[in-house]
Amino acid sequence: MSSLESAVTTSSAPIAVPMEPAPHKAPDQNVDPTGLIEDHILPKLDPDFLKYFIDVIAKAPPGHTIDLKDMRANPDKYRAPWAVDTSGYERVADHEVTSEDGTKFTVRVYHPDPKDFGDGPYGAHLNFHGGGFVTGNLQVEAQLCLSMREAGVVVVDVDYRLCPETVWGKCFQDAWSALIWTRDSAASLNIDPNSLSVGGVSAGGHISIILQHLARDANIPLKLCMPTVPPASDSLSYKYYTESPFQSFHDFHRAPILPWKRIQYFGQFCMPQGRLPELRAMWPEWWFAPLRAPNWQGLCHTFIRTAEIDPLRDEGEAYGIKLIAEGNQVTMKRYMGSPHTFMYFKFMKAKHEFDEDSISALRIAHGVGWRSRNKEGQGNKA
Repeated sequence: MSSLESAVTTSSAPIAVPMEPAPHKAPDQNVDPTGLIEDHILPKLDPDFLKYFIDVIAKAPPGHTIDLKDMRANPDKYRAPWAVDTSGYERVADHEVTSEDGTKFTVRVYHPDPKDFGDGPYGAHLNFHGGGFVTGNLQVEAQLCLSMREAGVVVVDVDYRLCPETVWGKCFQDAWSALIWTRDSAASLNIDPNSLSVGGVSAGGHISIILQHLARDANIPLKLCMPTVPPASDSLSYKYYTESPFQSFHDFHRAPILPWKRIQYFGQFCMPQGRLPELRAMWPEWWFAPLRAPNWQGLCHTFIRTAEIDPLRDEGEAYGIKLIAEGNQVTMKRYMGSPHTFMYFKFMKAKHEFDEDSISALRIAHGVGWRSRNKEGQGNKA
């Protein structure tokens, strides 16, 4: 068993973690969850999430009905409850990176506290946010970045370009440029250029998987790839959910988070049917579906995390199984009772477990000592 495997539980059972859980209240008695969630899903759901679904999500417009133009024009109107604007926070700074085609984009860099982790140089972890390649920004996973820097690493959050304003596939070029910029900025960032890792949630997990292969091909060693709830097939191009070969895609096509209609919503902006031939001619086929990657040898250690109530669950785990079959080192964990975006919900025990798992994995991968962490003020502005 590897050091990472011994430190991060690979059990699918929830574990207790230090936290202050939100008081649990019974769901609104006036709402019948059986009318909103399919019978085979309901008993599996975490009760705290079920309450949130009934009290909040079920009362909001479905995600697939949102007017994207209105979202772009009025971002505050659609701001996620978990989004945090960390501009101006202590040890947080924005930098400009130039992509392969000359377009500039922003990365937000989070440094750990030297009082806890010394003066560096530090390992660096690149984070790629989720959002179906269509939504997301430097606020949506700021809470995760603040948490991950508590591993004693520098976290680089990448604001890659989104569809439909930018053609799908450019996100991978942005991600690659961010990785090279981070490595080449080692002196100014006070990082070790030989201690790099990548990861992300959902679409960001897909991006990190592509980077894992590209880095191997370019002889850039990575300490860890940490994709969470990643798509590993080309489901954004499907006409029907029945095209998927994965059981979870069928079982949860009406999941409370990321149902098939939401996947179709993203797909129309990323891979519209009329443009698919053009897109497939632009990019390598395995960029659409990482499970079709041509070379599985010599890939870095991978920590894959999936959610039980998620249509993408089985394909993410299939990616891990294929890595194992080809002799790569892999740790896998499934968070039971959890929907696709559980890592954003502070009221869920699984979210706090997720944060602790991220910190453990990054510390081990980058060789950070187990110092006591001072969590006080990690969200304070300078």
